[in-house]
Amino acid sequence: MKFIPKSLAIATLLAATNSAFATTTITFWHSMEGTLGELVNQMTDDFNKSQTEYTVVPTYKGNYTEGMNAGIAAYRAGQAPDILQVFEVGTATMMFSKGAIKPIQEMSEEIGNPIDSNKFVPGIAGYYSDTNGKLASMPFNSSTPVFYYNKDLFAKAGLDVNNPPKTYQEIREAAKKLKAAGAECGYTTSWPSWVLIENFGALHNIPYASKNNGFGGLDTRIDLTQDAFVKNFELLNDMVKEGTFTYAGRADAGNALFSSGKCAMFTGSSGSRGGFIKNAKFEFGIARLPYNSDIIEKPLNSVIGGASLWVFSKKSPETYKGITAFFHYLSSTDVAAQWHQKTGYVPVVKSAYEQTKDSGFYTQNPGTDIPFLQLNVATTDASRGVRLGFLPQIRDIQEGEMEKIFSQKVSVQDGLAQMTKRDNELLTRFENSNK
Repeated sequence: MKFIPKSLAIATLLAATNSAFATTTITFWHSMEGTLGELVNQMTDDFNKSQTEYTVVPTYKGNYTEGMNAGIAAYRAGQAPDILQVFEVGTATMMFSKGAIKPIQEMSEEIGNPIDSNKFVPGIAGYYSDTNGKLASMPFNSSTPVFYYNKDLFAKAGLDVNNPPKTYQEIREAAKKLKAAGAECGYTTSWPSWVLIENFGALHNIPYASKNNGFGGLDTRIDLTQDAFVKNFELLNDMVKEGTFTYAGRADAGNALFSSGKCAMFTGSSGSRGGFIKNAKFEFGIARLPYNSDIIEKPLNSVIGGASLWVFSKKSPETYKGITAFFHYLSSTDVAAQWHQKTGYVPVVKSAYEQTKDSGFYTQNPGTDIPFLQLNVATTDASRGVRLGFLPQIRDIQEGEMEKIFSQKVSVQDGLAQMTKRDNELLTRFENSNK
């Protein structure tokens, strides 16, 4: 019998063992920190334990802007991760990164395990789909703006706490009564461009920009001088003058005015609910986004915020098989429902909403189904969202001009015209740099 050195025998055994249990590693860069990051780690760990072929390795890469920049830099250096989480305003940049991205529906179909886009909420799937209606990225954490109101202040003002305003006109009248009853502020909003321009356009079926709001091509251009935008901003500006609307500032600055009890009515992200539960010392309600009854009788869908998961190109077939399996896991009913209930993000698949509803969660937590109901509507070219290059910079321009309008430094017409002009200068730059 041939003698085999002990060290060599052990090495051979280890090699055989490692080969038997070898898995395909999938790198996943994300921007979820704190509790959300812990939930992402738990979710990926659960997926890894559910099978033996793939190991997803999540890594926090900073906030949304930092994470996207890190992913782009890594791709240019030939070291791109397999999966990158990108916020919704980065969608156009990713979509037009020709050769860098592997569209997820195409990927899943090629490896024989197709992802069905029809299982996702229409307002979400439509935003992350290409012009042929195929998913380019994986819907993951989605939010949408809703209407919050202070029930204690409503009761004090003699307003019906179970019948909040549905229109901007009704908000105006309610704000007058609230102010008369001692409320410091009637109505405010966070994320002004997202709520008052992007979502306003979608709700009222008004095209925000040409080329189907940017979905149809790079040569898209914005037009905020349309009558509907002018009419609603004139209404809001009149409310500023009479003290019923307060412009709180950019991003989520308006949140503090509501949670402190100073402002009775507020429009902002559905994802703000958890913070209000923690910080507000009053009972509040959640309702649908308001619409302008002088423009439309029945509003359409709202549009999303949050982020989706993108897959880089030039990965191995085995990697794509693993990513597809992971995406099927994330979009399974149980997993999507738990993510929705624990985080406050919208359930991205319809079955997760149904399961959550059947469990009694919405009855126990009134208003938490509103974001889903606002998004689960058939979209039009004007309502499915905005896909523009340089969208973060465009929002900054718009909110800067809003500040001039609401401080009475420029007229509504001049402010909207200036927004349109400056926005389109950015879009021209984006088009020229991506031809």
